[in-house]
Amino acid sequence: MVRDVQLFRDVYRGKRVLVTGHTGFKGSWLALWLLELGAEVAGFSKCLPSDPCHFDATGLKKKLTDYRGDIRNLGALEKVFKKFRPQIVFHLAAQPIVRESYDFPKLTFDTNLGGTVNILECVKTFPKVEAAVIITSDKCYENVGWDQGYRETDRLGGEDPYSASKACAEIASRAYILSYFSQSEGPRVTTTRAGNVIGGGDWAQDRIIPDCVRAWSQGKIPIIRKPDATRPWQHVLEPLSGYLWLGSCLLKDPKLVGEPFNFGPKCNEVKSVRELVDLFLRYWGEGAWNHEPTEGGKKEAALLQLSCDKALKLISWRPVLSFNETVEMTAQWYKKYYKGRGDYYDFACRQIDQYIQKAVAVGQPWVSRAGDKK
Repeated sequence: MVRDVQLFRDVYRGKRVLVTGHTGFKGSWLALWLLELGAEVAGFSKCLPSDPCHFDATGLKKKLTDYRGDIRNLGALEKVFKKFRPQIVFHLAAQPIVRESYDFPKLTFDTNLGGTVNILECVKTFPKVEAAVIITSDKCYENVGWDQGYRETDRLGGEDPYSASKACAEIASRAYILSYFSQSEGPRVTTTRAGNVIGGGDWAQDRIIPDCVRAWSQGKIPIIRKPDATRPWQHVLEPLSGYLWLGSCLLKDPKLVGEPFNFGPKCNEVKSVRELVDLFLRYWGEGAWNHEPTEGGKKEAALLQLSCDKALKLISWRPVLSFNETVEMTAQWYKKYYKGRGDYYDFACRQIDQYIQKAVAVGQPWVSRAGDKK
């Protein structure tokens, strides 16, 4: 990590931190960053999300305590809490693909709603837990096609099983917080919603960058379903810095208990799928793509963006990277991987350092120089 800086008030050093979904794209990046922050990290996941995947590429299995199990299985989760005794929990385990939720709606609800309830039950039951950050999705909002960003007070909803399951997870979390976690001496719990995340090491199906990288690396042409759809694209490190900072602030300020937060890019950085793919292709080098409309009535929102005013006001968090920087960092990771050489754990750490240096330059509150008081 960058020398002579303190990150997230140094609260994670020496802490036992559990990350559910640690083998997934966001979860593996979060687990890696926590390790570099000096935390004792354990992860709970059902399986590897893809082959290849960021978790495998970086060799994380050798660096943390790797528990395998289904988030829908409360008994398995309770055994992990009893054995590891986590002090801080980041819950990311989910069925994360919108289009897959149409094919497996019950699995999606059981995982995204039921799995979240299981985590909340464990947080309620095991006294060692000090704080928990429940990660849902920007798609938990009822999407009515607004031009402005959705705020944390806007209505929850969802026309597809995935979106509805994330809205349900938010409602369940709110009920648990009001019923069990509102006391100052109890565990401090809140939820977060983030926009569409990109970055190195994601190979999930039905995601724009992974689909393109898979095709281009094999000399094929990827199919883009909705090139004019806009999304709040952000590098994976952006929301992770928000989650980590929120966890730090939650430990310090009980007033944040139950306060949901959006973490997204700057409002003027919301771009179309077409803009994303074309810019990535410039950094990638060569290739092309074709457009074919969505089939089978599987709806996908044309416009969705978030307002991060609350994060700025209450915890002084704001995004660091421009759209160009986000895409460039993502392309750099994949290009290095497909060259087939190097230490990908070390390269991920170097990208985190690069991000931290940019955070220092813009005065992010979660990073401070040695001797600064924050």
